[in-house]
Amino acid sequence: MSHAEIDLPGEWEDPSQPAPRRRRRGWLIALLLIGALIAGLGVVIGGYLLSLRGEYEKRSTVSIARTASDGERPADLGSGTNYLLLGSDKRDPETAAREQTFGQRSDVMMLVHVPADGSDIYVLSFPRDLYVDIPGHGKDRINAALAFGGVPLTVATVENYLGAPIAHAALIDFDGIKGLVDALGGVDVEVPLTFEGDGIEFTEGIQHMDGETALTFVRQRYMFADGDFQRNRNQQALLKAILNSFISRDTLSDPMKIREAIGQVSPFLTTDDGLTALTMAQLGVSLRDVRSENIRFMAVPHGEPFTTTGGASVVGTDEEGMDVLRRALAEDAMGAYYSQYAGAY
Repeated sequence: MSHAEIDLPGEWEDPSQPAPRRRRRGWLIALLLIGALIAGLGVVIGGYLLSLRGEYEKRSTVSIARTASDGERPADLGSGTNYLLLGSDKRDPETAAREQTFGQRSDVMMLVHVPADGSDIYVLSFPRDLYVDIPGHGKDRINAALAFGGVPLTVATVENYLGAPIAHAALIDFDGIKGLVDALGGVDVEVPLTFEGDGIEFTEGIQHMDGETALTFVRQRYMFADGDFQRNRNQQALLKAILNSFISRDTLSDPMKIREAIGQVSPFLTTDDGLTALTMAQLGVSLRDVRSENIRFMAVPHGEPFTTTGGASVVGTDEEGMDVLRRALAEDAMGAYYSQYAGAY
């Protein structure tokens, strides 16, 4: 979307007005885990809660403390809470804690904003090739921050770009998908288009997938005209299906299924060390009335793809559009922002 097409308001428009048609956004697997815990921890008590906590503690943890080169963390204005959710297709659970996920690039990156009133939740996707400043490394694709400095540098990069603090962060590898999908008994995925990958036929429309099929589905890209963009859409379609399955009555009424699912995904999960089981439980209680229809998906403002002088293909930024988003985050006014800009990017 060009700058000329953006209507930058002096004041927020009435959020009660009908929202423009919005682009369907998918579900990052880390959001799935958090959503699952929100749903699960809000309805379980006692010994089962302790058991669930034990499964969650199989994850790896890292500190997201800043270094001198990262600069000062943006001020917390006390309005709403931001979470950074990352997905990667190359993570070794045995070395994740030691290496702090250095050397990878995040395939998926989303900001989750939870308003102070705990109403609707806003999820904003970042293009993986967005060309931004990475502290200590100059301009590069935003997904390179994970390779340069792990989750801590990725958090600092996003905070600097948004001008807003990140309270917690989570990263999951896609290898956690297989066991998770199987633990749920398979999931029904809305396949965006027909294609064949690794000997498996995927047909446009609803298709039931087991874990192996799901993993194949989200890893394909070379047969698509737009490569990674279609792969991202496929990943989003699968993750949406997983979340819908996770918060279904059949799953929430089956404590052992929740426990098994979390146990399957936790070894492939890294969070900041502050995102404890207790923190998750508190979040679950505060958001106990939130349902899938209360989660609003958007993309952060961005420019057009271009090639750098060094020959890299990247996605440009949109500073005017970002200023509007930064203001909405600072003022905890994402409802008004969503009513005007949903589907704009």
